[in-house]
Amino acid sequence: MALRGPAGLGPGSRRRLDEAVAAAEGREAPALVAAGGAPEDDEEDDGRGRGLLRWDGFSAWLHCVCVVGFDLELGQAVEVIYPQHSKLTDKEKTNICYLSFPDSNSGCLGDTQFCFRFRQSSGRRMSLHCLLDQFDKDLPVYLKSLVLISRLPYIHFFHTVLKQIAPEYFEKSEPYLEAACNDVDRWPAPVPGKTLHLPIMGVVMKVRIPTCHDKPGTTQIVQFTQQADTNISVILPTVHEVDLFRCFCPVFLHSQMLWELVLLGEPLVVMAPSPSESSETVLALVNCISPLKYFSDFRPYFTIHDSEFKEYTTRTQAPPSVILGVTNPFFAKTLQHWPHIIRIGDLKPTGEIPKQVKVKKLKNLKTLDSKPGVYTSYKPYLNRDEEIIKQLQKGIQQKRPSEAQSVILRRYFLELTQSFIIPLERYVASLMPLQKSISPWKSPPQIRQFLPEEFMKTLEKTGPQLTSRLKGDWIGLYRHFLKSPNFDGWFKTRRKEMTQKLEALHLEALCEEDLLLWIQKHTEVETVDLVLKLKNKLLQADREHLPVKPDTMEKLRTHIDAIILALPEDLQGILLKTGMT
Repeated sequence: MALRGPAGLGPGSRRRLDEAVAAAEGREAPALVAAGGAPEDDEEDDGRGRGLLRWDGFSAWLHCVCVVGFDLELGQAVEVIYPQHSKLTDKEKTNICYLSFPDSNSGCLGDTQFCFRFRQSSGRRMSLHCLLDQFDKDLPVYLKSLVLISRLPYIHFFHTVLKQIAPEYFEKSEPYLEAACNDVDRWPAPVPGKTLHLPIMGVVMKVRIPTCHDKPGTTQIVQFTQQADTNISVILPTVHEVDLFRCFCPVFLHSQMLWELVLLGEPLVVMAPSPSESSETVLALVNCISPLKYFSDFRPYFTIHDSEFKEYTTRTQAPPSVILGVTNPFFAKTLQHWPHIIRIGDLKPTGEIPKQVKVKKLKNLKTLDSKPGVYTSYKPYLNRDEEIIKQLQKGIQQKRPSEAQSVILRRYFLELTQSFIIPLERYVASLMPLQKSISPWKSPPQIRQFLPEEFMKTLEKTGPQLTSRLKGDWIGLYRHFLKSPNFDGWFKTRRKEMTQKLEALHLEALCEEDLLLWIQKHTEVETVDLVLKLKNKLLQADREHLPVKPDTMEKLRTHIDAIILALPEDLQGILLKTGMT
């Protein structure tokens, strides 16, 4: 659901936003560009030629921009919301106010950037991604934060935008912010697979919008200088990925164990000295199981004032499947009952060798004076991969750039996740009915039920041992995963995709039939019933964005028109009024 102001979203605006969100989450977008796609460097207009309304272009990227002020006497308050018609509930404003500033004990002084998420007041799990820049003016009297609120998880991109506009805004105030928002409103929509040139306040950024088929850590954006790129100020190889190795650096000896914890949707707390370090680490953890989507909630920065504080810290029930990033030492006591806690120190600048933390027992976690470490009693299912550890240690000794280390670590996580998920993909594909079983005159066949024990038997011959060198209890890992929110979310997504594929194949089968011959052998009542069913099929294909070829849809409309014309005139008039064909 895309939030919107009274002006509403213009034609296609919501769909374009949903496409970008779907692609960023690693699932199929509802309506991607037709097979073959448009060339990545297509020329874009400013959207006005596409019939967009005022602020439609802005709404495709951002919900709104907020300025939050902090005064020692008055406290936090949302001072500016732009565009002014943007809607935020009082609960959402309160969450933004408290999340827009570091805890007083975090020691953050001066400008800083971090991100956070919060739940929409509608109660839906869809959270908004927010990023901010903090400005200190005559500390400790006054603080100000510039917050970008968006459904798009383009963390790296929005950080770059803030770096461009925040310093100038704090100098020139609201007219500058209005001008920046007007620039965003002229941006082309974030269509997956497109390479875009995005101007903002005299700076032009070149970015590529990721698709659900992109491999983590790869970029298809053209980096070399071209004549057409002479006006480009900033080229971003990625819009959403974080510096993976910098975040995992203090704990890379345990990176495989952390991968298992994230994969299994285990409750996990990251205790960090600042919001920027907590948010980066949480995002890195969520990213480590890519291309598998993390289906549970995660909060890059979480405070005691958050509206879900009681829900997530209660001791009356088991900790929920969520990853929390916190900075307040109070959480060391409040979350002491959580099974897995990562305590990290200051993230070292690129090139410095970090001190590796150890795995420690939870009972050793004290309120204030605990040393950095991974506090857990979890025993990994898989044996530790010594080869990747040696490779990363060698890189540190040779002062290999953090970007190169991140490529190595990301590739390792990708191969590990793919080795794990491929046997599941192969088994789920076998649940799909054969195409020859699809009859145009019967409802589409059902997908077979997922049977855990049947799946386990397939692992003997087609398990992860075919693609991974790791030994260990893979069966135990799969059994645990099948009970996790990540499996539930993944299988629901795959089941929906397969159901839509069956519906699309059923439509194609209908189109191949000689429907005019069929109506000659049936009564008028049966013919009218067929027309109504075919019209419903068309509406369903459009509503559910079924993967149907455009010519199939056109052929079906032609069939409907031909059948209606073959009926008596009185019935023709009635059927033509029942909907567009």
